[in-house]
Amino acid sequence: MAGAAHHPSPNNMFISLLFLAAITCSSFSPSNAQSCASYTFSSNQLYASCASLPQLGATLHYNYTADTNTVAVAFRAPQSKAGWVAWGLNPNGTGMVGSQAVVAFQHSNGSLVAYPTLLDSYVPSMAPAAPKNLGLPVSDVAAEHVNGKEMVVYATVALPGKGSKFNHVWQQGTSVVNDVPAAHPTTGDNILSTGTIDFSD
Repeated sequence: MAGAAHHPSPNNMFISLLFLAAITCSSFSPSNAQSCASYTFSSNQLYASCASLPQLGATLHYNYTADTNTVAVAFRAPQSKAGWVAWGLNPNGTGMVGSQAVVAFQHSNGSLVAYPTLLDSYVPSMAPAAPKNLGLPVSDVAAEHVNGKEMVVYATVALPGKGSKFNHVWQQGTSVVNDVPAAHPTTGDNILSTGTIDFSD
């Protein structure tokens, strides 16, 4: 009949809804989950879990040990030899200030250095922190530069309390001045690189 509205059959509507749901679910899947899990480290380190972080093209690989409440991590981010990368935990807040991080960059002597540092303000010194000043004991800190394209920083962190869920931060900057990481950009992904992670997942 001319002018009559066409109504899809219940079956067609159901199939359409299933298709839409499939598209929606796939759009929320980590875009590089497969590459995250299949990444091979130069020293053949193995990590049981990994997370593709939503900003800065970064990835966190980790092994969580519940008995000792420690986590061994490898943080990867795109970076040239001129820049720096950092990853850390904030046990009492949600942003940068109050975080304890591990940072890596290329020293002027040509070596790649990595150490824990305290982010106690919006303009932190980025200097190495003395063990006595660390709220979260850190060990096995190391770093490497891979194919001139990304930096990886490694560490084992003793987590506070008995929980496994924490606020974490990650960052990258484009330059190092006098062997100190220079300030990162204060726009875009660089100010959005915070989140929550449950190491027991």
